[in-house]
Amino acid sequence: MRTTRALAAAGAAVALAGLAAPVAVAKDGMNISPSNIVVLPSVIARGGQLTITVDGCPSGGTATSDAFSSTPLTQVTGTNTARGTAVVSTRAATGAHSVTVNCSSKTLTNPAAFTVIGGVRGGLGGSSSTGATPTDMAIGGGLVGLAVIGGGVFWMRRRSERRI
Repeated sequence: MRTTRALAAAGAAVALAGLAAPVAVAKDGMNISPSNIVVLPSVIARGGQLTITVDGCPSGGTATSDAFSSTPLTQVTGTNTARGTAVVSTRAATGAHSVTVNCSSKTLTNPAAFTVIGGVRGGLGGSSSTGATPTDMAIGGGLVGLAVIGGGVFWMRRRSERRI
């Protein structure tokens, strides 16, 4: 009997807390401001695309940085989150960059949101032509010739052993 009463009291307490939670969220929802700026990927090369996600930005806004031009943020359906895609400038300086978000006249900055890495100067990598060069052909032909001669010598030795 005591167990039943304890379970009933615990169930009533959980139900009461469950009914009170939406009221608390609705009250805080009146004063929404941007928070938690997430930029992915966090390390990117010049010319790459970044995805910027901001919590507490239900009506959308803009994201700015010195590494890309102003980018619009649009609401993710059914949430208080906004998302946008930015293209990093090919002239962006290497190193850490900040992102500033403006939502409903409220501003938030993430001081080291992402890092731009420099590109590598690619070249021919030492190759001077495509395909095999005459030197490569001579070396390969010599190795094939040696293999044929070695196989012939081996075959001739095996053949002479049978006669004994």
